Amino acid sequence: MIYIKTDAEVELLRESNRLVSLTLAEVARHIRPGVTTLKLDSIAETFIRDNGALPAFKGYAGFPATLCTSVNDEVVHGIPSAYELKDGDIISVDCGVILNSYYGDSAYTFAVGEVMPEVMRLMEYTRASLEAGAGQAVAGNRVGDISHAVQSTAERGGFSVVRTLVGHGLGKHLHEGPEVPNFGRRGSGPRLEKNLVICIEPMINMGTKSTRVQSDGWTVRTGDGKPSAHFEYAVAVREGKADLLSTFEFIEEVLKKR
Repeated sequence: MIYIKTDAEVELLRESNRLVSLTLAEVARHIRPGVTTLKLDSIAETFIRDNGALPAFKGYAGFPATLCTSVNDEVVHGIPSAYELKDGDIISVDCGVILNSYYGDSAYTFAVGEVMPEVMRLMEYTRASLEAGAGQAVAGNRVGDISHAVQSTAERGGFSVVRTLVGHGLGKHLHEGPEVPNFGRRGSGPRLEKNLVICIEPMINMGTKSTRVQSDGWTVRTGDGKPSAHFEYAVAVREGKADLLSTFEFIEEVLKKR
């Protein structure tokens, strides 16, 4: 189902997504070589609960943790573990909360120490593809306008777009309609109406677009073992200009101080 929100609901969703943004910034303070992804998960859960919210992912369809922590060739849905981050790794941290009955959902890919230039370039193009897609979340456009903007930006850099996973609507449910693919044609798909809230989340691979799911039933890896990056915004569709409910500003303030 596609649910168009009231202005009041958009503001509640803004609060939920602000908390996700703050949680990711809190996690950013601790990302360094030697820290385990399970430690990052514990930090996030404590921060979310201390701020009067619930971890949205924990228990969702049986997922066992607060964060999805996806390292290097893990695309998304990585389960936090005793794995210790290493210099040169990249890690996508995907976080969700429930605050005042509304969901927040955002993701950011972090560099751990010094990463290879081609990996940094993958991250930069993935972030740029997110910004390009979000810019199309304007009333009167169609989902395909977002999809095309993401795909064309990523492929301009020589990277491939994951087909098997997509963005989604967001509200009182973590996953609502419409699906928001990261590939597609301009002018295709459902029309975007004012106050539709969606998550745009490019998952961009350095090599092949193909993926495989690990035996844990959750972790998605690239088909060729090359790195993948992932960034995600929650966005409210508005007249004339998209309204970003997520922000990376808190994260980047932390990273600048390190």
